[in-house]
Amino acid sequence: MQTKQTIRILPNKVKGEPFFLLLLDNLRFDQWKTIQKEISNYYRTTKEDLYLSILPTTTQYARNAIFSGLMPMDIEKRFPDKWSNDEDEGGKNNHEEFFLNDLLKRLRTGYESKYIKVTNLHNAKAMVEQLPNLVNEEFVTIVYNFIDTLSHARTDSKIMRELAEDETAYRKLTMSWFEHSPLLEAIRFLASKKIKMVITTDHGSVRVDNPIKMVGERETTTNLRYKTGKKISYTAKEVFEVEKPNDALLPKQHMSSRYIFARENDFFVYPNNLNHYAKYYKDTFQHGGISMEEMIIPLITLEPK
Repeated sequence: MQTKQTIRILPNKVKGEPFFLLLLDNLRFDQWKTIQKEISNYYRTTKEDLYLSILPTTTQYARNAIFSGLMPMDIEKRFPDKWSNDEDEGGKNNHEEFFLNDLLKRLRTGYESKYIKVTNLHNAKAMVEQLPNLVNEEFVTIVYNFIDTLSHARTDSKIMRELAEDETAYRKLTMSWFEHSPLLEAIRFLASKKIKMVITTDHGSVRVDNPIKMVGERETTTNLRYKTGKKISYTAKEVFEVEKPNDALLPKQHMSSRYIFARENDFFVYPNNLNHYAKYYKDTFQHGGISMEEMIIPLITLEPK
């Protein structure tokens, strides 16, 4: 399934023709429609598709699946030294470039992708400076993490919560950032060079407001929208449960491992300090579970005007 989706990302293009894939981490569909207004000054949308993110709707799972063309269970089997489970320390997306180029070889495309990951303003400015040297490359991938950073900053910062108190304000904040970002500068430059481009994402996010109690061991994942571990206690009717991870093509860390997912606007809390955490995380934007906002995500094909 993920291989088919990745093929859709690759446009029908002439051999040697430059192409850029821009993956904006945690881009909700409504956020795309917001920034599309500005992008339309430079690019016309030739195709606007929607597709479903896999579960869990997190970068660790969904983005590795996109770049590898494999489901998480198969990534772990094929590349055991490059897949990190929830309990493992360190980064979980350190091999995206390797996964993508391995996929391109399996698809027999005849080329590799230059890969750039933008995680902060310094990276973003450096990316813009590199563009003149990249416009003749056959395939360039840019992973841009700012929107995900914005979502998490809203959780941790009182000021950010006030600036983006609901979905409408969150869209406006996204647009305000985008209008003054190095990303828009890069898009302008690529349009001036007549570079075709695809914009997509790995998952979206949803505003949560309903705490669901669960109990887990110390190794249980900390994500508020999904949990996996050896011993998890919960009320079955309140969650979507996967008792056999391999049935959902997910890695099985232990013999008794299972996954549970929060639905709609729910989020998981532990009984200890329940009121404190329920209040702290209420009305924050989270991802990892099952909702239209997290799972229905854009795949946009663009041609320069």
